[in-house]
Amino acid sequence: MNIGIIGCGVVGQGRAQHLAGARLVHCADVDLSRARYVASFSPGCLAGKDWRELLARADIDAIIVATPQDLHAEIARAAISAGVHVLVEKPAARHVDELVGLPELAAEHDVRVRVGFNLRYHRAFQQARRLVDSGILGPLLFVRARYGHGGRPGLAGEWRAQPQRSGGGELIDQGVHLIDLARWFLGEFVEVDGFAHTYFWNMPVDDNAFMVLKTATKQVAFLHVSCTEWKNTFSWELYGRDGKLQVDGLGGSYGVERLSFYKNLPEMGPPETTIWEYPMADNSRETEMAEFLEDIRAARAPAAGLPDAIAALATVAKIYADSGYDYRA
Repeated sequence: MNIGIIGCGVVGQGRAQHLAGARLVHCADVDLSRARYVASFSPGCLAGKDWRELLARADIDAIIVATPQDLHAEIARAAISAGVHVLVEKPAARHVDELVGLPELAAEHDVRVRVGFNLRYHRAFQQARRLVDSGILGPLLFVRARYGHGGRPGLAGEWRAQPQRSGGGELIDQGVHLIDLARWFLGEFVEVDGFAHTYFWNMPVDDNAFMVLKTATKQVAFLHVSCTEWKNTFSWELYGRDGKLQVDGLGGSYGVERLSFYKNLPEMGPPETTIWEYPMADNSRETEMAEFLEDIRAARAPAAGLPDAIAALATVAKIYADSGYDYRA
């Protein structure tokens, strides 16, 4: 299967190294040197500055969109219209309005569109999903999670801090990952409350966001994302009547990825505990890419697709509106 990558920065470079057997044939980036660098990973791969030239090729089966967020929806729409399958990085747009009509367009052209919510494919979350599906936790009660980093010199000058390009700050950046994971386990949220604010960084977008999301049956996700987390942190807990699952770390600066299962015993007291550790390299993007290729071969709806992006962005929009931010272009 022939793949093109649009956007050859850090994320695009990572994607190019985890193609699950697909063949990279064309790269595009406004910085031609970056496109050439990624193209060097695959013999015969072309490099250019114009993504439209990539989509004009008759032999492109699918593309990966790894640009800043202001181009996500435009490129995805053009690819779908050309009959090309799409893996677009989260959040898939700057705001939910940009995705209006896209699911219908994909159905019309029989195109698969996957959104890069790759945290679903970390080993700990794949195991957590299997455990939940087995019923071992009993009825699910609530999620509590924190995800954050400490920023870096120059953060306030990056495209992520420019609302016209990013659509927002920390909430739309790392926040959509937590929203997606919470929805994946608890289901749709019918009540959305939260607050986004800029506490530290001198930038026009939020550096912290706090969320309380409720399902129709009052299951709750209590979530916090931050880029004032001076020690990079990932902590995710899912509580059920019969036990608790806890994911800590994502590898690298976030620490060793670990899943803990705490079984609630009939006599209560200290729980029976089982721990899985994953000190090996993160393979989430390779696993996600393999799933995308199978989506295409099997003509099936992607497990993380446009409806998931739309739901996450609708949650983001509600919190930004309640917090007094309007990042729409």
